[in-house]
Amino acid sequence: MIRAEPLTAATFAPFGDVLDTSGDPDRLINAGLCGRWHDRARLDFGPDGRTGISIFRSAPRSLPHSVDLVERHPLGSQAFIPMGAGSFLVVVAEDDAGTPTRLRAFLTAPGQGVNILRNTWHGVLTPLATPGLFAVVDRIGPGGNLEEYSLDPAVVVMG
Repeated sequence: MIRAEPLTAATFAPFGDVLDTSGDPDRLINAGLCGRWHDRARLDFGPDGRTGISIFRSAPRSLPHSVDLVERHPLGSQAFIPMGAGSFLVVVAEDDAGTPTRLRAFLTAPGQGVNILRNTWHGVLTPLATPGLFAVVDRIGPGGNLEEYSLDPAVVVMG
């Protein structure tokens, strides 16, 4: 069992980037009417990939949540940007010679998204409220960019 912790840029940095509007904008644009938080994610799609934007809709879950599957994308990063105000659960793990280990769980605040770095083990999309709708920025291109790992026993995440 693991306990979900609040998502912060510092605690999530080894696994990816927090996408939010914390702090002041880096720039003001549109005659000062729009704040821009510039270049917030370390996007990485490799030499043969291109950037794709897809829309995902996932069934909402609740805590405690049982995690029995993690995945990683060896050829590119993957960003999840919620299109609603609900929170979602982000589960990540370190890698030990191809095996996910030392799982951690993070609860996003409403309006936060994440960019998960290339080759980082992570749980499946886990919204905690409807509509569970996300814009996903990830790699489009040739090659096998999905590895899955079944966790047995499953890891239970508490809120």
